[in-house]
Amino acid sequence: MAQSEEKEAVTNTEEHESNQLSEDQLSPDEEVTNVEENEDVNELIGLQQQLEEETNRHLRLRADYENFKRRTQLDREAADKYKAQSLLSNLLPVLDNFERAMQSLPASEDSQSLQKGLEMVYKTLVEATEKEGLQVIEAEGVAFDPNIHQAVMTDTDETKESGIILQELQKGFRYKDRVLRPSMVKVNE
Repeated sequence: MAQSEEKEAVTNTEEHESNQLSEDQLSPDEEVTNVEENEDVNELIGLQQQLEEETNRHLRLRADYENFKRRTQLDREAADKYKAQSLLSNLLPVLDNFERAMQSLPASEDSQSLQKGLEMVYKTLVEATEKEGLQVIEAEGVAFDPNIHQAVMTDTDETKESGIILQELQKGFRYKDRVLRPSMVKVNE
């Protein structure tokens, strides 16, 4: 009986070992299926990465387009806001010449009618430019501001504080929030 038990144990061991070998080894069909599954997984991962890259690219392009639209809108608004700037800049010498002409006329009776005509034209021109947003920059008696004044001379007046404008030599003008021409001034030291 011992022999038959031994034989049975050997047979069980052999069967067990052969089952393990067959479990560890895959059939050729199973190997092909595993390789195909690995290729499918790799292809799926590649497609997911490509989708993420394209999505990011799309989002960046959309953001660039939105920024472009915003910049264009701001440029358009600025162009509309400052549309008269060039014209007003070209009219500044005309205003200066009118002022000089009115100051240089002699005080005779003949020149009074000419002076009145010049004053009427000057007043109309000033009103038209003010309607467009042109403003005179205040200068005499105020503190010097390098953003709106241009100091061309200095002088000493002990009755006034240092940095106060003593005299305006040429009018300065502002168009809305931009300085078209700074005032040329003489400043107290």
